Amino acid sequence: TTMARLTCITLAFVALIATGYGQQMATNTAEEHPKLSIGVCKEGDNGNCAKEQASITIDSNWRWTHVADDYVNCYTGNVWDAEYCPDSATCTENCALDGVDATTWEQTYGITTWDEGDDSGMELVFVTEGPYSTNIGSRVYLLDTDDTNYRMFTLKNREFTMDVDVSGIGCGLNGAVYFVEMDRDGGLSEFDGNKCGSNYGTGYCDAQCPHDMKWISGEANCEDWQGADNDANSGTGHYGACCFEMDIWEANNMANSFTPHDCALTGYYRCEGTECGDNDSDERYDGVCDKDGCDWAVYRLGHQEFYGPGSEYTLDSTQPFTIVTQFITSDGTDSGDLVEVKRKYVQNGQVIDNPAANLPEGGISAFDSVTDEYCHDIKEYFGDVQDFALKGGLKDMGDALDRGVVLTLSLWDDHFAYMLWLDSQYPVEVPADTPGVQRGPCPTDGGRPEDLEANFADSSVKFMNLKFGPIDSTYAH
Repeated sequence: TTMARLTCITLAFVALIATGYGQQMATNTAEEHPKLSIGVCKEGDNGNCAKEQASITIDSNWRWTHVADDYVNCYTGNVWDAEYCPDSATCTENCALDGVDATTWEQTYGITTWDEGDDSGMELVFVTEGPYSTNIGSRVYLLDTDDTNYRMFTLKNREFTMDVDVSGIGCGLNGAVYFVEMDRDGGLSEFDGNKCGSNYGTGYCDAQCPHDMKWISGEANCEDWQGADNDANSGTGHYGACCFEMDIWEANNMANSFTPHDCALTGYYRCEGTECGDNDSDERYDGVCDKDGCDWAVYRLGHQEFYGPGSEYTLDSTQPFTIVTQFITSDGTDSGDLVEVKRKYVQNGQVIDNPAANLPEGGISAFDSVTDEYCHDIKEYFGDVQDFALKGGLKDMGDALDRGVVLTLSLWDDHFAYMLWLDSQYPVEVPADTPGVQRGPCPTDGGRPEDLEANFADSSVKFMNLKFGPIDSTYAH
């Protein structure tokens, strides 16, 4: 479950006058996109893939939102300025997003990239004390070779591979890599109010239907906005932003999972009320998206010895490793239905298969990948709601992967559930011996953002050597 925290950056620059009406694009800070290549593989490449130049942009929620013809903030801390934002229409007309230049990427957001020879990647630092603000976490998207639109991935009958280094993130943090069904241009052509588009990181959505997006469908999400009680930078507005979400990797050095999340819709969708299925209501399963998803969490599935920090684990999280995620179709062709999401790892030159679930008492020990049968049986055993099947199962996820999805990479802490759902006992109030409750070895009183931000500020994660292509083409084997 991705419940990403969104942080406002309030930089005291002087903005140029922006023209037009809508979610305006200011240009005082020149927009620059760090370069990042991606491997495009073909049959038989065995990991030796051709490279295409791409780049990254940062989500609009992290950008400076200010009055279009002034340097006054429209949003400060976790509240909108009532003078400029008394309602959505006025706020959308008054306020602009600004650019991010090369210096700002590193000094404000703590993001660095490299791209030399066969090695490319990025590092995301958790807390960065910038010249004008303190930044917490980040979320970036991969742009296409045009450096303007999001790169769209069609992954059915394909695999996506990357190297990760999670040695620098512990309990309570999440270095997440996932695909969401955003618009290719970030909503620039779809919504009249959006003057910024994917170039400025607009148009985010996921299966949690997040209300903490400051801009949704090209309009300020300021109406009914409530600043969070436990987060000085975030809040929630009237609307949420929903879409399909395929979590490739949600992890720290103690636990990990991968999870498909379906929605009963196609593309980007602005929700309100019951259809959002808000987490703090009794309407979670009445919403348009499956917030639980069908997770493959190796610790939760009975393998406490498989993943962790040290050589005693099969997959040692103190060292870099490669993650291979395969999207298998019913007939081995691009037109077949998605029937399986399969995982492999490579570390120190050794291919490591995903272990089969170790829950014989639940009758599911034979499963070593995500299939509809696995999803049904594991939810039955854990006592979870069968929402994944109700929202369409793997077939509908495959259809979304056919339509095209955007690569998202982030580092975040969790003000809602302290990341216990990933790496600890969750729900905490449920007895520890209840099937499915043990998700990782982290303490139940850990993961508090105030502790993480104060004592683990220099935590960081690296995502490297992104590749995609036909099954078994992206890694050496």
